Amino acid sequence: MNSSQNNTALCFSLNSLRFKYPPTIASIYYSSIFSTLGLTSNLIAFIVLLKSFRRTNNGLRSSFLIFLGGLVITDFMGLLVTGSIVVSYYVTNFNWREIDPHCHFCNFMGMSMVFYGLCPLLLGATMAVERFIGINRPFARSTNMSKRRTVNMVLMVWFSAGCIALLPLTGIGSYHIQIPGSWCFFNISSEGTDLAFSLLFSLVGLMSIFTSFLLNTVSVVTLIRVCCGGDRTQRRRDHEVEMMVQLILIMTIASVCWCPLLIYILMSVVSAAPLSTERLLFSIRMATCNQIFDPWIYIMFQVSRLRRVKSLYCSHWAVWRSTSNQIPPGVDTPCHLEPDPGPVGVHPVSQGNI
Repeated sequence: MNSSQNNTALCFSLNSLRFKYPPTIASIYYSSIFSTLGLTSNLIAFIVLLKSFRRTNNGLRSSFLIFLGGLVITDFMGLLVTGSIVVSYYVTNFNWREIDPHCHFCNFMGMSMVFYGLCPLLLGATMAVERFIGINRPFARSTNMSKRRTVNMVLMVWFSAGCIALLPLTGIGSYHIQIPGSWCFFNISSEGTDLAFSLLFSLVGLMSIFTSFLLNTVSVVTLIRVCCGGDRTQRRRDHEVEMMVQLILIMTIASVCWCPLLIYILMSVVSAAPLSTERLLFSIRMATCNQIFDPWIYIMFQVSRLRRVKSLYCSHWAVWRSTSNQIPPGVDTPCHLEPDPGPVGVHPVSQGNI
């Protein structure tokens, strides 16, 4: 591990001269548009979630909205902190050595990148665990889990991610200026403590995605069996369908956006292969796209919109059924479930009312 030479601070020791690239117009516009779009999307999503939280009277739904709110706040703050630094660099082309000779500012950005990167993955895994217990082990948890307990779980996730982000300041890993000089991140290396931190970051992220995938798959299968089973009294689940749709989309987007970076870091440190600057930048940009796509899940996939899709499907089903006599009268169809006039929930409708 190279320490300071000629009074060079640690964060400058790897890319002391190579990161001095003049900012291009494309970089300025890309960073500005990206940050503005992400901040606006998350702000809209937060307003939507806040309105939904005030309307709902369901404790289970309220807990899930708190998790989503924590995710929105995390994405918003991540874009605000890191985006403002990157845009400021491209606009002013400041000299890191002059404004940050002791690497405090670089360490702050590096910690922000790690913290706001791991938080969405850990929150996604936590929501998957909560939904798995709620759907598959309903008696193992309270149906109306207290809001304070949910808030504490979100705070615990933030605390865990914060502890990991602070490790390079204790000597486990190190933060460095990264090419082209607009951002700081931990040193991806197969040597010493940098190897340990690189493995920790990549494995925590990959394990979070794997946990979400495994538990969400089991929860979806269980939910389908319950909703399509013969006991109609168990079909009051439209709010659970909404939550699972949102959770599956969150997991899918996180996997697509984060797996390239996490896998690339893991393969690089294990094989000791030299880093490709272009591939690293591409993977970082893919990962940050997660903060833009996430809020549109909460905006677009709400129970009201899912009910409209269901009503449209049922209307087509009714037309097809009226022209066909192939379905016995006693066979269940998805249209036997009509929306409850309450905020969430469905109730069975007798055959005579259809």
